[in-house]
Amino acid sequence: MNGDVTKIDSRDIPDFDFLLAGFPCQPFSAAGNRKGFLDTRGTLFFEIERILKEKKPQGFLLENVEGLVNHDKIDPKAKMGRTLETILTKLDLLEYKTSWKVLDSSEFGVPQKRKRIYIVGHKKTAIDLENFPKTKSKLDEILEKGLDVLNTPFTNKLLSKFNVKELYGKSIKDKRGGNENIHSWELELKGSVSKFQSELLNILLKERRKKIWAVKKGIHWMDGMSLTLAEIQSFLQPNLFQEDNLKSELDDLVTKGYLVFEHPKDLNSSGIRDYRYDLEPGYNIVSGKLSFEISKILDPNGISPTLVATDIEKIAIPDINGVRRLTTREGLRLFGFPEDFRIDVKKREAYDLLGNTVVVTVVQKVAERILQSIASM
Repeated sequence: MNGDVTKIDSRDIPDFDFLLAGFPCQPFSAAGNRKGFLDTRGTLFFEIERILKEKKPQGFLLENVEGLVNHDKIDPKAKMGRTLETILTKLDLLEYKTSWKVLDSSEFGVPQKRKRIYIVGHKKTAIDLENFPKTKSKLDEILEKGLDVLNTPFTNKLLSKFNVKELYGKSIKDKRGGNENIHSWELELKGSVSKFQSELLNILLKERRKKIWAVKKGIHWMDGMSLTLAEIQSFLQPNLFQEDNLKSELDDLVTKGYLVFEHPKDLNSSGIRDYRYDLEPGYNIVSGKLSFEISKILDPNGISPTLVATDIEKIAIPDINGVRRLTTREGLRLFGFPEDFRIDVKKREAYDLLGNTVVVTVVQKVAERILQSIASM
């Protein structure tokens, strides 16, 4: 370990034939702020460029999030955004024959949907990244069985409402709807909810996402806006509830914590969402994706969604009569690591490391393709 790459002189790096690198994905990721090269982490690509320019290896393999492809795209019809275009231009000026492809780990024998861009370059030959053989697998093939399950007030409440198989593939969050989602009011996590209140929350969940409300309020649309009493009354069935009764029901849901009473948010001059205190406050859903002990229960018959460091800890695995956390070994298997690979850190640290790692099986197949191309020259 030599520390901060920005402080390492390229001349001090021993000569090498191939550069394997990744640069921070957050500036280009849907989970980040998408600032790209405006984010200091995004500028680390230029450290890769610096090292390639100085050391002139035969080639390189770079990996990043799928979002890099369209980052800073001006023309919707363009093949890529300006950020990737800049990267490819820089590599071309270094006289590398460069190719790139978005590959999904679920097609490489790993039961995790994880799309990443792989950028490959060589001084003498372009590497073909098309038509890799597809290999599928499902979660059940990598799961350990019969381990201790969680026994907490949250999981007990969850299992009192649903059996284990009914939980397969379910998400637990309040800011989305759909048949694959369980809301806090369905579990009555924050207190009892009447049938009308449950229906009201389900309707509000969908209505608050409609762009018409942003237009009427004169704000930039966001995925979930507070709605005033009058606005809510306007889309309920006529005379379903008198205004006073509706307000009473909504205020009760605020008291219990299912709703929050707040001013709408809008983009300020710095591009940050902030409250518009000049606009009338309204009611909004409170709890998002990571608000609860568990955010997602995986389906053993399917595959895992993309695992990221921020939420691996909230992923649950069905096991016999309950649910439990993902084990470190299962996590390693979801990234294609061999069985003899060890990661001797605490589970939370392991989750952080795994959420930011590459899928070994994909890198292996790409590396094999590189070697085949070089051998055939």
